Amino acid sequence: MKIAIIGAGSVGTALGKAWSRAGHDIVFGVRDPSSSNAISAAESVGAKARSTTVAEAGTMGEIVVLATPWEATESAIGAAGGLAGKIVIDCTNPLAYRDGELGLALGFDASGGEQVAGWAPGAHVFKALNQVGYLAMEDAKFPDGFPAMFVAGDDAERKPVVLHLMTEIGFEAVDA
Repeated sequence: MKIAIIGAGSVGTALGKAWSRAGHDIVFGVRDPSSSNAISAAESVGAKARSTTVAEAGTMGEIVVLATPWEATESAIGAAGGLAGKIVIDCTNPLAYRDGELGLALGFDASGGEQVAGWAPGAHVFKALNQVGYLAMEDAKFPDGFPAMFVAGDDAERKPVVLHLMTEIGFEAVDA
């Protein structure tokens, strides 16, 4: 399966490595595919990965993973072409700095996943991979077993695909 990861930072790179080991092709969608960060992410994943524009990645991916900072998420979805019809895994957390303090950008009346679904009408949005750090995403081996990964989304037909992607990289997928 071809997985488009929008963002090539720590989270995107960790997920790219994990899903590549599981046999998936990875394409990183970034603003500047020739940047050292984008090249480094693709090289660290290996031969089954490359970097391209956000627009091209959004078109290419069977699954699209949002691994962006919250403040860049809306514009990334727009740059990816809106993502209608795609399975979208939202790894973001709606956090922002206000008065020098990190806190929720939203979350009292609506969730980050609901906001992402609103920005990506017609996409099949699932919230997952926002509960652990990137090191656990890259290597989910814990001494006492598999860590839980909650997957939230209301598309019963497509949810098994997302749950399976979580188990492939070492999590005990939990339908939330």
